Amino acid sequence: MATEATTKFPESDLRPIPQPPDFHPAIIVPAQNTTLKFWQLMVAGSIAGSVEHMAMFPVDTVKTHMQALRSCPIKPIGIRQAFRSIIKTDGPSALYRGIWAMGLGAGPAHAVYFSFYEVSKKFLSGGNPNNSAAHAISGVFATISSDAVFTPMDMVKQRLQIGNGTYKGVWDCIKRVTREEGFGAFYASYRTTVLMNAPFTAVHFTTYEAVKRGLREMLPEHAVGAEDEEGWLIYATAGAAAGGLAAAVTTPLDVVKTQLQCQGVCGCDRFKSSSISDVFRTIVKKDGYRGLARGWLPRMLFHAPAAAICWSTYETVKSFFQDLNGEANAA
Repeated sequence: MATEATTKFPESDLRPIPQPPDFHPAIIVPAQNTTLKFWQLMVAGSIAGSVEHMAMFPVDTVKTHMQALRSCPIKPIGIRQAFRSIIKTDGPSALYRGIWAMGLGAGPAHAVYFSFYEVSKKFLSGGNPNNSAAHAISGVFATISSDAVFTPMDMVKQRLQIGNGTYKGVWDCIKRVTREEGFGAFYASYRTTVLMNAPFTAVHFTTYEAVKRGLREMLPEHAVGAEDEEGWLIYATAGAAAGGLAAAVTTPLDVVKTQLQCQGVCGCDRFKSSSISDVFRTIVKKDGYRGLARGWLPRMLFHAPAAAICWSTYETVKSFFQDLNGEANAA
C-alpha cells in the first residue's frame, strides 16, 4: 500500500514575513499663491488700455468729429459723412492725429483703473464673486481715480483730432493751452467725465462680471478649473456686451465732455463756465435733443470691440502673471 507522503515543515520555519504598515501618504502640494501683486495688476491694466485705445483710435476720431458743434468745414451728420469729410479735408493720416497723446494717457490711466478695481472688488465683495454691488462700486472708485490721470491727455487728444493743424503736436498743444488758458483747462471736463464714467463703469463692470459668469455656466468646460483656463472668447464676448451697453446709456454726457474739451478750437463754441447744465442747454438750443445723441453709433462701435480687446488682453496678462507666480512658489 502506497503511503501518501506529505512534507511537513516545522512551524518555526513558517514565520510570517514582516509587512510594512499601510502607508498611503497624501500628496501634499504647496498652495500656490496666484494672487497678483499690485504692480502686476497695474502692468496688466496698462497693456490692456494701450492696446484697446490704439487699435480703435480711428473710430474715436470719427466720433469726436461728429460730436463737435462748430462752424468750420467738417459738420458731419453720420459715420459715413464724417469719415469722408476727414479723409477729404486732411487725408487718411488725420484719423490718427492725437494718437500719441492717447498713448501717453491710456497706459497710466488704465494701470490705475484696473488695479484700483481689483483691490476694491476684493475688499468689498466679502468673498462673494457674484456681488454685483461690489463690482459697481469698485468700478466707480476706479474711474474717479483713473479719470484724474487721463483727463488732461484726453483733452489734448481731442483738440489734436479736430484741430486741423491748430497745434503742431502733443507738446505744442500742452504748452499753448497752459500759456493761453491756464492749467485748469486740462480739467475743464473732469466733473463731466466723472459723471459720465461713473455710471458707465458701474454698468460696464456689472455687465461684464454677469455675462462672464453666465457664459462660464453655459460652457462648463471653461467653468471648471482655475480662472486662467477660461477661453479668451468669454472675455471678449462679455467685454463687448459690457462696453456696448455702457456706451449707449452715457452718450449724452460724452457729447458734453467733447464740447468742453474742444471749446474754442476750429470754431467750436467757447463756454463761459464748465457748467454741465449750460452746455446741455447750448447743445439743445443749437441742435435739438438729437444733438445729445451725436456720435452714439461710433461710440458703441468703439466701446464694444475696444472692451472686448481690453478685457481679453487684461485677463490674458493676468493669467500670465498668475502662472509666473505659481511657478515661482513651486520652485
